[in-house]
Amino acid sequence: MDLNDIDLLDLDRFVTGEHHQMFEVLRREQPVHWTDEPDGTGFWSVTKHADLQMVNRDTTVFSSEVGGTQRMDMSEAGDFDTRGVMLVDTDPPKHTRYRRLVNKGFTPRMIGLIEAHLSYRAELIVDEVIETGSCEFVGDLAAELPLQAIAEIMGVPQEDRRLMFDWSNTMIGAQDADFNSDLSNTEAATTAAAEVFAYANQLAAARREDPRDDIVTTLINAEIEGEQLSELEFDMFMLLLTVAGNETTRNATASGMDALLRNPDQMARLVANLDDDAYLSGAIDEVLRWATPVLQFRRTATVDTEIRGQKIAAGDKVLIWHISANRDEEVFPEPFTFDIERTPNEHVAFGGGGAHYCLGANLAKIELEIIFREILSRMPDLTAAGPAEMLRSNFIGGVKRLPVTFTPGARKHPVPAPV
Repeated sequence: MDLNDIDLLDLDRFVTGEHHQMFEVLRREQPVHWTDEPDGTGFWSVTKHADLQMVNRDTTVFSSEVGGTQRMDMSEAGDFDTRGVMLVDTDPPKHTRYRRLVNKGFTPRMIGLIEAHLSYRAELIVDEVIETGSCEFVGDLAAELPLQAIAEIMGVPQEDRRLMFDWSNTMIGAQDADFNSDLSNTEAATTAAAEVFAYANQLAAARREDPRDDIVTTLINAEIEGEQLSELEFDMFMLLLTVAGNETTRNATASGMDALLRNPDQMARLVANLDDDAYLSGAIDEVLRWATPVLQFRRTATVDTEIRGQKIAAGDKVLIWHISANRDEEVFPEPFTFDIERTPNEHVAFGGGGAHYCLGANLAKIELEIIFREILSRMPDLTAAGPAEMLRSNFIGGVKRLPVTFTPGARKHPVPAPV
């Protein structure tokens, strides 16, 4: 493969895994690369680890708010222009104020309360399949803990959690025929977002009448220097939680398990060290590097600047590719080797540091540690029964399906009595 073969808009190449070869060429030959867009102005791709960190941290020169963090131009997004109202699409000082408000819902106490429930929920999740000897890993195991966790955080009744699963799949899978039969029509994604807004408003109204110990009650009452979240800011944050709170952790779990199944020596090491918290934490960092659930985010240059000598004009779109930075040969020796004992492991799966470091990073790691420990301690002979099917996207590194088999085992908890 050479530079003439690079096409970062060909989503099918992200399904087959060819994108890794494309980024390998770019890191070596053209680490700051221009792509023309048939439906837009074109964009720069930043593919090296150090450059991604620099762009991510310099919010003055590389703005999240001017053009948003999606490749599409937000000026064409109509009612769903998220600039300035969604946390990821703001810059300091607005971002700092917004983050201080939402941080009130992510206090150590709140995370501790959630963590106390997650281990029990993980046991129940495995209980649902342990006696069968086979399951579809993504839907039956990988998706469930983040869904239940985000429902707990948002105060969503557990029976409604699959609504969030469907809404987020529809929004993220707009370019995948499994989720959108007409790939030229994005109306389904817009409708799903509107349904999240409506649901969030219903939750907020319910919590004003009946306050509870959940993030909705906290956020509608949070105040910093006399300011509160506007209704639109609250809606946008709930939309962000719905997608980021379940898509990213679900896909890290599924992609990480796929990597373990492809590398039985690594699986054996992890199974043998599940009781070692530090070992498991390090293994999860390699899962995150390998999976990189968010492949890229956009920034917009606010002034004329340059990266590695490449001139970038004010107004240009700049995509920072986390998936490429996490395979940067200068930072990760043998980057295409899945090594759960890799150290150091300065992955950028949660962003490249600075103001935009992932708000839910600690919770995501807790969820991943809990679910991997529960699954592998009870299904140590887990085996793939077919290939992983990947999402057709150059934004989310998603796994749609992963069939697995294992030796049936016993439940930890009795089957709930019918109501």
